[in-house]
Amino acid sequence: MKYRNMEDCINDLEQHGHLIRIKEEVDPNLEMAAIHMKVHEAKGPALLFENVKGSKFQAVSNLFGTLERCKFMFRNTLEGVQRVMAVRDDPMKALKTPLQHISTGLAAWQALPKQKSISLPVSAQEIQISDLPLIKHWPMDGGAFVTLPQVYSEDPDKPGIMNSNLGMYRVQLSGNDYAMNKEIGLHYQIHRGIGIHQAKAVKKGEPLKVSIFIGGPPAHTLSAVMPLPEGLSELTFAGLLAGRRFRYSYKDGYCISNDADFVITGDIYPGETKPEGPFGDHLGYYSLTHEFPLMKVHKVYAKPNAIWPFTVVGRPPQEDTAFGDLIHEITGDAIKQEIPGVKEVHAVDAAGVHPLLFAIGSERYTPYQTVKQPTELLTIANRILGTGQLSLAKYLFITAEDQQPLDTHREVEFLTYILERMNLHRDIHFHTNTTIDTLDYSGTGLNTGSKVVFAAYGEKIRELCTEVPDTLKNIRGYTNAQLIMPGIVSIQTSAFTNYEETAREMQQFTDMLKEQGGLDSCPLIILCDDSSFLSASLSNFLWATFTRSNPSHDMYGVNSSYTHKHWGCDQMIIDARVKPHQAPPLIPDPAVEKSIERLFVSGASLASVKI
Repeated sequence: MKYRNMEDCINDLEQHGHLIRIKEEVDPNLEMAAIHMKVHEAKGPALLFENVKGSKFQAVSNLFGTLERCKFMFRNTLEGVQRVMAVRDDPMKALKTPLQHISTGLAAWQALPKQKSISLPVSAQEIQISDLPLIKHWPMDGGAFVTLPQVYSEDPDKPGIMNSNLGMYRVQLSGNDYAMNKEIGLHYQIHRGIGIHQAKAVKKGEPLKVSIFIGGPPAHTLSAVMPLPEGLSELTFAGLLAGRRFRYSYKDGYCISNDADFVITGDIYPGETKPEGPFGDHLGYYSLTHEFPLMKVHKVYAKPNAIWPFTVVGRPPQEDTAFGDLIHEITGDAIKQEIPGVKEVHAVDAAGVHPLLFAIGSERYTPYQTVKQPTELLTIANRILGTGQLSLAKYLFITAEDQQPLDTHREVEFLTYILERMNLHRDIHFHTNTTIDTLDYSGTGLNTGSKVVFAAYGEKIRELCTEVPDTLKNIRGYTNAQLIMPGIVSIQTSAFTNYEETAREMQQFTDMLKEQGGLDSCPLIILCDDSSFLSASLSNFLWATFTRSNPSHDMYGVNSSYTHKHWGCDQMIIDARVKPHQAPPLIPDPAVEKSIERLFVSGASLASVKI
C-alpha cells in the first residue's frame, strides 16, 4: 500500500483493525491528549477523533504508536529504503556489486521531489488558525501546539527545494502574547537546519519564508525527524518511504506540499521574538517559557476533509519512542560508518533520550600491552559527543567487547559490566561549561550544562553488591536505602536547598562514608527525594537520575581527589534530587482523567481497549 495522503493511511489502518473511530464529542483542551495517552499506554490502536469540540476538522493520533504499526504502514517501501540507506552509508557496496544496486539508485532518483503547477487540493480552502483543532496537552501548557509539524525552509543564499530543510520544531498556535490568527511561535533547538537558514536571512537583513505542512502521507511526517546522511534531502527521503514523489508547488513565494492536509505559511523577521511555552516535553517535565522566533502568518490552507494529526509528548515511553525504534530500523548501521570504531550507540529512551547514552566501541590501539584500559574508547567518546544530536547528551557510558558480547539495550547487564570494570580514579572524564539539550533544565542555563564520560575496559576489578551495604543503613539524615541493581543503591535525604549548602552536606556525608568503609562493592550511590520511587523500577531510576542531575554540579565522590586536574574517587554519588531551578514534572489533571472514563465504558467508542 502506497498512501497518497492521510486519508489513504487511515482507511488502510481501519480495514486491518489498526484504528478506532471516536464518535463522541471530545474537548481538545486536555481530553484528547489524555485519551491518547491511555490508549498508547495500553498499546492500543490509532485513534480518529471524528467530533472535535470547537472545530469542523477531524484529528488522528497514535498512528506511530507501535513499531509493528509503523512497519505495517511502510510494509511495501521499508526494505527498499533500507537498501538505499545502506548504499548511502557505504558507497563501496555499490562499487563492488554495481548490478545489484541498479534498482537502488533508480529508486532514489525516482523519489526526487516533483513540482506541479496544477491546482492544489490543500489550497482548496483558506482558513484561520482559530479554525484548527487547538489541542492543549498538559494543564500548565502555554496554549495549543502543533506536535507533528513538518517545518519547511530554504537556504536564503541558495533557494530551491534541493537546498531546503524539513524539520519537526514545536509550533505554538495560541496563548501567551500571540495575536490569534496573525502570529505563531517557532521553538527549535540548537543544531537545527532552520537555525542555519534564519542566521543567513538575518545576515541579509530579510525575513525567512517558512511553510508548515501538517498531515499528508505519514512518510512526510517521519521524514521531518530522520537523521539523514549528507546529500540525501528530507523530501527525497519522504518520496522513498512513501513510494511516491513529494509533490510541491509555490504560492505567493511559499513552498506548498500538495498532499498535506494543512499548510501554514509565514515569515520570521530578524530580531523578532515572543515568549513561547511552557510545554510538556519528552524529558517528562515542562519546558519553560523562553523567547523564541515569532512567525507572522501569511495564509492557512486546508484540503477538503482535512485530518489533523497529533501526538502527545511526555515522560517516555510515548509515541516518539516508536519513532526512534523505526528510525533505528531504517538507518541500521549508519553510526558505524559515521564514527569509526563504534559498534553501537543507544540513546536511552527511559531517560528522555538525550540525557543518557550507552555505547560500545573498540579497543585496538595497544594490543601488545597486557594491561587493558580505555584508550581508543576515549577518542570514540569524543567523536560521539561531537556528532549531531548525540552532542546534547550529558552522560555517556562506553565500553568495548572483550570476551563476551554486549547489548546496550539490556541496560542492567550493560551497566553491570561497566561498573565491574571501572577504575573510578581513572575512568571518569568531565566536559564542563558546554552545551546540552535545550529542553533539559538540570544545567546552569538554557542549552548550558556539562557532560561526563564513564569509559571502562579490561578485567573485572570488583564484585557488585546485591543487597544494601550495612554502611548505608543507619545514617542520620539519610534514610530508606534501596538496592536498584547490582552495585547501585539509592538513599533519600532532605530536600535540596542550594549548591553551597549541599557542598557542605556532601563533604560531611562522604567523610563519614570514607571513615566507615565497607562500600567497595557499591561504586554508585544515588541521592534522591524518594528512594522507594527511584528503586521501584529501572525506568524510574533511569528517568529521575539522569534528567535531574548536571554532572559537574551534582556528582560527588567518597575519597575524591584531583590528580593533574583529573577527578576521581572511591565511590560515585549522583545527587538526583529535584532542584529549585528545574522545571516541574508533568502531572495529569485528575478531573480530566475521570472525565474521559466515559469513552471506555461498555457501548462507548473505546470499550474494546483494555486499560
